[in-house]
Amino acid sequence: MGSLDSVFVSLKKAQAELASADRAAKDAALRAAFLAIDEDRAAILAANSRDMEKARENGMKDALLDRLLLNDKRVDGMISGVETVIRQEDPVGKIRSGWRMPNGVLIEQTAVPLGVAAIIYESRPNVTVDAFCLAYKAGCAILLRGSSSALESNRALVKAVKKGLDAGGGVSGAVALAGSGNRGEVDEILGARGFIDVVLPRGGKDLIRRVVSNARVPVIETGEGNCHIYVEPSADMEKAVEIIANAKLQKPGACNAVETLLVRRDALGLLMPRLAERLAGKAELRCDAESGAACAAQGLPPGLVIKDASEEDWGIEFLDYILAVKTVSSADEAVDHINRYGTKHSEAILTGDINAAEQFRRRVDAACVYVNASIRFTDGGEFGFGAELGISTQKFHARGPMGLEALTTIKYLVSGSGQIRKT
Repeated sequence: MGSLDSVFVSLKKAQAELASADRAAKDAALRAAFLAIDEDRAAILAANSRDMEKARENGMKDALLDRLLLNDKRVDGMISGVETVIRQEDPVGKIRSGWRMPNGVLIEQTAVPLGVAAIIYESRPNVTVDAFCLAYKAGCAILLRGSSSALESNRALVKAVKKGLDAGGGVSGAVALAGSGNRGEVDEILGARGFIDVVLPRGGKDLIRRVVSNARVPVIETGEGNCHIYVEPSADMEKAVEIIANAKLQKPGACNAVETLLVRRDALGLLMPRLAERLAGKAELRCDAESGAACAAQGLPPGLVIKDASEEDWGIEFLDYILAVKTVSSADEAVDHINRYGTKHSEAILTGDINAAEQFRRRVDAACVYVNASIRFTDGGEFGFGAELGISTQKFHARGPMGLEALTTIKYLVSGSGQIRKT
């Protein structure tokens, strides 16, 4: 018997109950849940403080500490995300398409819950609330398995959520936390055929590879973010510098932060001196010979750290204040580089050439492709979903930021009046 066996059974039973709930009931329960989070704010922040203290003692780097941190603003953001999900249409029962056959049989394709979902994630206690509210609105039960570094925070959040669901007449059994901190829980989840309908890994490449390699249940893969920005000489360089700075500095530990900058050779002199000044003292540059020389052409600004880029740097998700820079001769070379080293997450071109932008959009293989904007917008909240389960980099079922629709599948409803098949 596994430690989670009773949890699996309870989630499956609760999901069957939740699947019959209408939108009004689900929305009322979600509203009560976010009110409970607000009411228990002090306890949640105290729990997070304990997690933060342990993480600092264990030497967690700053960018990852930022992932773990909760404060009033971030709690407000979680609550706002739940409110947005409440305002969204309920996808369950929605008729996606329908048609009548020549024999009079009516066929309708409708959306139904995926069932019991499990999400395995690192740090980011906000994922606890995001995943819960999306799953609940989509009629799915959810098993939350966060990292040991966020254990106290996740316990406090789930306690508040379940209290709110009970107060709001909801199905509190539809959310559970695998909260022992034991690594064996992951293996139990991955092998829970017949109980877990889908598992979503959300974290670094080691976690994702472990889940994909060992799962005996279906997986929606959320990939690491080795993301690129490509700059052409026709770009507005002042805007380009700020877009790059935003994509690197705002939240370097996020999967939608830029890791490699590709600069067309004839744009180096226009961009690199300005970018070097903007990032001096804020981020380390790992440059090839040409881009490094362009940075120094007008003298290196104080505080700028430049190192020689290695071949290995092109394939790294730094999750830190580090930006690799590579010179390319053309958009073709930039696209080839992205499709070779990228993780099919988020890629951008900064250009004033409409044709170049369109070709880039068509040829780059990624979930999200940007023109003249920061790739930091790849996020369920920024896309208007209220929250997200993660960013899917695969091509089946769901791709890009995953909201409510990602937790539904289809059922065909077939209506007749006595028709039989004759051939």
